Amino acid sequence: MAASSRSAVIDGRRQRSERTRQHIIEAYLALLRDSSRVPTAAQIAERAGYSVRSLFERFPDLLALSLAAADFAFTQANAQAVIRNVSADRPTRIRTQVETRAGTCERWLPLWRALHANQHYSPELRQRLRAMREAIMRRLELMYRPELSALVEAERRRILIALEALTDFESWARMRSDHGLTIEDACAVWIRTIDSLLPPAPAVS
Repeated sequence: MAASSRSAVIDGRRQRSERTRQHIIEAYLALLRDSSRVPTAAQIAERAGYSVRSLFERFPDLLALSLAAADFAFTQANAQAVIRNVSADRPTRIRTQVETRAGTCERWLPLWRALHANQHYSPELRQRLRAMREAIMRRLELMYRPELSALVEAERRRILIALEALTDFESWARMRSDHGLTIEDACAVWIRTIDSLLPPAPAVS
């Protein structure tokens, strides 16, 4: 077999293996959305259309699969949560940030809960969760820069922590599941509360 033919075969196998890996990640995420219980390897393999052996050929254990799912979700969430209206007026910025965050929470809450439940077993998983929170903090700081710029560092940090806690996944889950709010009503709660937390923006001279 010519070298070019061998290379094509190897590339084809690698691509098929990567597709299988991606299908397994997507099956894991779909099962998390269907049920609050973390799926078993057999359930994931069945949903993906592969054998359990195929699953463990791509991932040494379910923790490794959850890490891969976290990386996939982080990439997807960043791509979907496009930063918009940074220079807009205050109501527009608040509404934009809330609607973007609500979309992320609505889509990725099941995975967040699974990752949070398993974080004690893996320093890598804890690092992923920290990175997610830090990304949220950076986005909040960017969207509300006019209001936060008037504060001293310590107070700015306290406001950011409060905003991050307010717009946490579990906050969204309580409004949606425990209190039965619609997406629109839950967004309205966040919008009103954020507006009350933020100080006035400095007057433009």
